[in-house]
Amino acid sequence: MPPQKAKKIELNQDYPCPCRRRGTLRPIALTEAFGCDRCQQIFAVEDQSHTIEQVSTSYPYKRAWHWTGNRWITVNSKLGENYLPFAIGFAIVLPIVFLVLAIHLPPVPQELRIIVIILAVLFVLLPAFMLWSSYRR
Repeated sequence: MPPQKAKKIELNQDYPCPCRRRGTLRPIALTEAFGCDRCQQIFAVEDQSHTIEQVSTSYPYKRAWHWTGNRWITVNSKLGENYLPFAIGFAIVLPIVFLVLAIHLPPVPQELRIIVIILAVLFVLLPAFMLWSSYRR
């Protein structure tokens, strides 16, 4: 299916909320922004009135959407495109390094080997948690 072309966002019109909470975006007076009446988020109009960006966000990167005339399409950011391969690479390389270190350590107490193995497991769980928290929506 070909990508739908973004339409200009009119500053005096109401739109459905892109956060999928059944809210309505209403224009905020004297600004180029919209506020949702349900989720209380604020969205600024960017890119010559073709994109809205979420202003206050807890995500590591800004979320943005294009209006197609009947629905919102998510705009991919550079960090969002590169985040998944980076996290997968991080999750694969670090545990391998720690496990190789644990195996090839000179004779040391067993407790130190256990600590290195626990760190390797934690470095697997950390990227998994980061992926889960950023893509859970």
